[in-house]
Amino acid sequence: MKRYQLKIGGKSVDPASGDWFQTQNPFTGEAWAEIPRGTSADVDIAVNAAHDAFISGPWHEMTASQRGLLLHRLGDLIARDARKLAETEVRDNGKLIAEMQGQLNYLPQWFYYYGGLADKIHGATLPLDKKGYFCFTRHEPLGVVAAITPWNSPLMLLGWKVAPALAGGCTVVIKPSEFTSASTLELADLFDEAGFPPGVFNVVTGYGKDVGPALVEHPLVQKITFTGSDQTGRVINEQAARHLKHSSLELGGKSPNIVFESADLEQAVFGAISGIFAATGQTCIAGSRLLLQDSIYDEFVEKLLALAATARMGDPMDPDTQVGPVTTPPQYQKVLEYIDIAKQEGARLLLGGKPADRPECGSGGWFVEPTIFGDVDNSMRIAQEEVFGPVLSIIRFKDEADAVQIANDVRFGLAAAVWTSDMAQALRMTEKLRAGTVWVNTYRAVSFMAPFGGYKDSGLGRENGMDAIKEFLQTKSVWLNSGAVSGNPFVMR
Repeated sequence: MKRYQLKIGGKSVDPASGDWFQTQNPFTGEAWAEIPRGTSADVDIAVNAAHDAFISGPWHEMTASQRGLLLHRLGDLIARDARKLAETEVRDNGKLIAEMQGQLNYLPQWFYYYGGLADKIHGATLPLDKKGYFCFTRHEPLGVVAAITPWNSPLMLLGWKVAPALAGGCTVVIKPSEFTSASTLELADLFDEAGFPPGVFNVVTGYGKDVGPALVEHPLVQKITFTGSDQTGRVINEQAARHLKHSSLELGGKSPNIVFESADLEQAVFGAISGIFAATGQTCIAGSRLLLQDSIYDEFVEKLLALAATARMGDPMDPDTQVGPVTTPPQYQKVLEYIDIAKQEGARLLLGGKPADRPECGSGGWFVEPTIFGDVDNSMRIAQEEVFGPVLSIIRFKDEADAVQIANDVRFGLAAAVWTSDMAQALRMTEKLRAGTVWVNTYRAVSFMAPFGGYKDSGLGRENGMDAIKEFLQTKSVWLNSGAVSGNPFVMR
């Protein structure tokens, strides 16, 4: 069994507690590695290392172009080790090797993109209404960034945070989920190989209660970036606000996948399946509410059930597997509880609804059958609360206005999709839907170039694109007086 160490100040070190905990493979339920149990003592050392790297030493002295070159070099190393990193993630979180390999193959692009953007951060000269002055702006890094990442796509979502933060000149301390820390610790070694100075990238693993508050409230941390549940996000935001820290939050969703009668039904069925079952529902953008127009409801559901029933479950390392296990035991229990709640509320079970009892799923993993509920009312908990599992709620709507009302009648606003052949209708819907991302005739498409984030309870700030780097910068105005000082010194000029 592999035993990992923390990564602090460019060194692999044992935790101050002297304790490790085991991480389990969701497919087998068996422990396969030991993760260091970090504490506030480790947080303090890591944050101080990040702060020292920020204010002095090689990182502080580097030009933006030099930082960009390091990011590009890191991207090359990730590309080289993509298979190894993807397999580590599958072993740790149980998602499909096809998906994790795809993510790791794509991840270098984030470091190439922000590496190229690093030396293109510039201010502006300002035309003033005062004679004798010259004014310009500078965009400067905030400082030490605390990045708290989730268990569903650890390295991809880490890249969304770390690449723009480092491009902007910040240093980072990462706290990965205690359920999926191994791949982040593996990645830390690549930062060393790429030539990043000590202290620029630090990893403190451990339980949330031991590491999270100490990291968020540390006086030298200037910015917190978090991906996870809205409940935890609220707590982090409150902690950050008490210390006037910057924060960005990418939280949950209850995304509507809306199919109009003019849609290509075969394509839309494929999109509905992909939107909820492709990642075992364990994604913040899951299309967990399928809104179907009355006129196509029965036909669409028939096609949907026929395709969903063919889902191949089993070993996520097998490239032919289509639905893998739920990542953690607590999440497994939560999904089953929501299925029971849906039944109690009167939703009609159309498919699944129980733990998977299939030989290919083995005997120790945490599998839930792909589950579909029909006749769901949007007021039901199954339609209002994030399940984060392979559970789909189907809701009828009459017309465009009805679809908009149902889609927006939820406290989340992360993503939405519209399936229609009427482009005028598509454009109207993209304007009316209260969501940070709206797809038309597709689902789950993301890019390092396109901003990503939520409305309402789905979060604060944006990741990806040029918007993301702004989250790690602050603006300074510089005034130059081109003439002699004159006039009354007690009066503002």
